[in-house]
Amino acid sequence: MRIAINTRFLLKDKLEGIGWFTHEIVRRMVKNHPDDEFYFLFDRPYDESFIFADNVHPIVVRPAARHPILWYMWFEFGVRNALSRINPDVFFSPDSFMTLDTFTPTVLVIHDLGFEHYPEHTPLLVRKFYRNFTPKYCRKAKHIISVSHFTKQDIQKQYDIPTGKISVAGNACRDYFKPLTTSEIMEVRNDISEGKPYFFFVGAVHPRKNVHRMIQAFDWFKNATHSDYKFIIAGRFAWDVDEVNMAHQFATHKNDIIFIGYQDAERLPKITGAAYALLYPSLFEGFGVPILEAMNCDIPVIAGTTSSMPEVVGDAGILVDPTDIEGIAKSMVALIQQPGLYDELVRRGRIQKEKFNWDRFSDEIYDVLKGFE
Repeated sequence: MRIAINTRFLLKDKLEGIGWFTHEIVRRMVKNHPDDEFYFLFDRPYDESFIFADNVHPIVVRPAARHPILWYMWFEFGVRNALSRINPDVFFSPDSFMTLDTFTPTVLVIHDLGFEHYPEHTPLLVRKFYRNFTPKYCRKAKHIISVSHFTKQDIQKQYDIPTGKISVAGNACRDYFKPLTTSEIMEVRNDISEGKPYFFFVGAVHPRKNVHRMIQAFDWFKNATHSDYKFIIAGRFAWDVDEVNMAHQFATHKNDIIFIGYQDAERLPKITGAAYALLYPSLFEGFGVPILEAMNCDIPVIAGTTSSMPEVVGDAGILVDPTDIEGIAKSMVALIQQPGLYDELVRRGRIQKEKFNWDRFSDEIYDVLKGFE
C-alpha cells in the first residue's frame, strides 16, 4: 500500500497528546508493515528521529500550520496538492483535521469535541474554525477513528454520523511509565518538592483542564489536614489562564503549589512515578492519557465524572464532580487517611491499564486503512 499520513504534530521535544498518539500508532505501523510505503507530511523541517524506517518518505508541505488561517491553507492547498502528487491509496490524519478537496479516501481521528461543549474555553477564531470545519470533515471522511466510546457517541450525536462509520481505537501508555523504587521516588521529591509527597497534575493549562479548582481544592485539603503535601503542576500555559493565576495568587498555601512547566519524555515518567496521586478532575476529556500514565506507575487517580474519564478510570480511581471543590479536596483527604483505599486503587489500576494497548490499537487502525487498498 501507499499510505500518506499527516505528521505535523511530530515535533522534537514538543510532543503532547496528539503528537504522542501519532508517534506511537504510526511508529508501530511503519515497522510492522515494511512492504508498504508511508509518506509523512510535515509542515516544517522534521527531526530524523521521526523517520522510523526505510519505507518512510518525508515531505515538507508549506505553510507551517499553527493558526486557523494557516490550517486552512495547509490542508486545502498544501496537503491537497501533496496527495495529488503522491496518489496514495489512503490518507490517514490523526489530528482531527483533513482536506475537503481530495479524492483520496481519508481516515480521520477525532480526539474530542470539547469546543462544542465548552465553546467559551476555546479562543474565538479557533472555535469558529472547529465548529465550521469539523462536521464537514466528519462527513467527508471515509472512516473515523475515535479515541473513546464517549467520543464516538458524541460524534454521532453532534453531527448525525452513522455508527458504522466510526471505530474506537484509544490511547495507551508509553513504556517509560512504570513504578519507581523508594530511592528513585525520594530522589525526584528532593529535586522538585523539598522531599515532600505531592499531588500531581500534568497537561496544557487552559480552562477546560480545571486547574484553578484543583488549586482551590488543594488549599481546602491543606487547611483540613495541616499536612506537608505539595501540589506539582506540569505543563505549558496554553490560553485563558487568568483564573489559574488568580487562584494561585489568593491561595493560602501558594508556597506549596509548584509550577514546573512542560516536561520532556525522559523526565515526565519519573515525576509521575514519584507522585503520591494524580489529580485530574478535568471538565472534559476525549480520553485522558495521564490517567493511564499514573496507573502504569502504580499511582492512584482522582478524576472527573464527566466525558470519557469514567471509561478510562473504570473502578480504579476516585471519580468526583469536577466543579465540586470540596468534593475534590475530600477525595484527597481520603487517600492520605485511608491506606487501604490507596492500596486497593493501585491494585485495580494494574488491572484496568491492561485494557489499553498501543500494539492492538495500531493494528486495528491499520486494518481500517487496509480496507482502502
